[in-house]
Amino acid sequence: MNWPGFSAAMNAWWLLLLVPLIIFYFLKLRRPRVEVSSLALWQLVLNDQRVNSPFQKFRRNILLWLQVALLTLLVLAAMLPFIPAGAEEAEYLPVVIDCSASMAATDQTTGRSRLDLAKDRIRELIDNLLPGQKLSLIAMHSTAQRLSEFTDNQRVLRGALDQLTVRDVPGQLEDALRMTQALARTVPVSSVVIYSDGNLPAQVDFELPFKLNFQQLDPAGPNAGITAFNARQAGPPNWEVFLRVEVSAPVSGRVELLQDGKPVGSEVFALKKGESDRLTFTIEAERATQLEARLTIDSGNYDSLPADNIAWLDLPAARRLKVYADPDLRSFRHALRSIPGIEVSPDEGGRADRTAFYDLLMTEKPGDRDIGATVRMFAGVIPDDLKPLLTVQSTGTEFIDWDRSAALLQHMQLREIQLSDDIITKAGADDRAFEQLGYEVLAHGRNGPLILQKRDGADVSFHLLFHPDRSTLPYRVAFPVLVNNAVQVALHEASISESRGARTKVLPVVQLSSSTEYEVTGPGTKLTAKSNADGLLAGIPAMRVGRYEVRDGATVAATPAVSLLDSLETSLERVERIQFSELTVNASDSLLDTSRPLWGVLALLAFFLLLLEWWFFLRPPATTDAAR
Repeated sequence: MNWPGFSAAMNAWWLLLLVPLIIFYFLKLRRPRVEVSSLALWQLVLNDQRVNSPFQKFRRNILLWLQVALLTLLVLAAMLPFIPAGAEEAEYLPVVIDCSASMAATDQTTGRSRLDLAKDRIRELIDNLLPGQKLSLIAMHSTAQRLSEFTDNQRVLRGALDQLTVRDVPGQLEDALRMTQALARTVPVSSVVIYSDGNLPAQVDFELPFKLNFQQLDPAGPNAGITAFNARQAGPPNWEVFLRVEVSAPVSGRVELLQDGKPVGSEVFALKKGESDRLTFTIEAERATQLEARLTIDSGNYDSLPADNIAWLDLPAARRLKVYADPDLRSFRHALRSIPGIEVSPDEGGRADRTAFYDLLMTEKPGDRDIGATVRMFAGVIPDDLKPLLTVQSTGTEFIDWDRSAALLQHMQLREIQLSDDIITKAGADDRAFEQLGYEVLAHGRNGPLILQKRDGADVSFHLLFHPDRSTLPYRVAFPVLVNNAVQVALHEASISESRGARTKVLPVVQLSSSTEYEVTGPGTKLTAKSNADGLLAGIPAMRVGRYEVRDGATVAATPAVSLLDSLETSLERVERIQFSELTVNASDSLLDTSRPLWGVLALLAFFLLLLEWWFFLRPPATTDAAR
């Protein structure tokens, strides 16, 4: 049993007011002179003025007892009593609230979301806040967002909590923990509370410097959703469209596909718990088109999360890949001829538009950097910013190691390929020196890097620091594979052969006029952004599922869209424990044990005593037969 404690015990000194209160009752009252009609009342006057002991007078005065009890209750309330929870009270308590997409899932019975349940529990925590305790509310979605400073102002905390909404993005627990870790450097934080539906990673690479109280909310109802939406060109103008549907419980329903707002197909599904289905559609699109997929469940089923029932996919106009290949790179041009669906410049007559924009540029001339292209490949060219780090000698070398996961080097075997050029890293330079300049080393030779990659915004450049014509590479199977990989990278960057639905968090990059301000509006979003010198509008936050509008004044310049498309959020999977670097935190579905303040109860009792005293003082006097 926990005995009550007092947060302001010094206010007990106010009990000394009982002394003057009692003394006032012992003072003789001045009686008014009143004419009476009967001598029977004289007996009451004589009894009232009879000399008695003070304690006898004290015992018979009910009004005095009421006022003593009233004062005692008010002083006890001022001492701020509480029933302790049994654990040590944290003076500074960060409260992390999961606001990821799955927190919008509703209960089949009540129709309330998981975030609503979390708010109810946190309001109770705010209401039971003790003097000296301070809370800081932190929202966890695609990142961590601090909603309030450490404060004991209940009005501020409730206001921050009421404004909290769900974001249609996966949650990032590690970001929230790192924010609380930063807070622990400024104030003593011994414990952190997190409210979540349990849709979290089972393992987190983080060392907890504090105690973590994982409050798991009640599970939501069943759910079905679209978790993947992409398309692949099957030869212009045909596209193969693929969707994946996943469910968290046995559900049946239908997926309808719309092209530019018109239905073009539908498929039914019936899945058991944890199953998924891949749906395929074939459409024709000679120009840029917008696809929309809508999921509806059959009557009698329940779907708890509406955010994953709709998805969008924007397809570009069907066209051939534009490649500029230096006429002197005969081996590259020969390999390109065997790849279908590309248009190579210069043509056989040597004609080419150097002012045009290409999807892929292959050259050995540094001056060709002025040709516009999304993907560039330079052969035997050392970039100017790398010349202080590298030197080239004709001593020969070979490939020692290469990144097999890199898109350019997939399915390639580079061993035993002899190179006439030996790329040598100068003393004091290492891979970090290249990374600081924005380069990623894809392949190493004996004395330095051989293949580099650099990404600059939406553009990608590959640098073969050796020249393939001065090596045995063109005579190996690896060479046509290398050229084909470069073409596939260009196809991916240009979204020609394959297109994937954009996920929430950030809008896809939009090509617009250069250095122009645009107004972006969408679900819960209204902001102004400026395109860069290349005309790219990037980095626009998109936290909710839907289609957005990019306007230049009254003109709609683009309408990009984002979808949830997250398997973990759709599954509503709950973890019962989270494994951190050194310990395991188990989930708790019971209410957080907090101290209960009692001052409100005592103040309410004092109010009722005040009403009783008012009634007792103003009640009509009792009449006697003699008075009548």
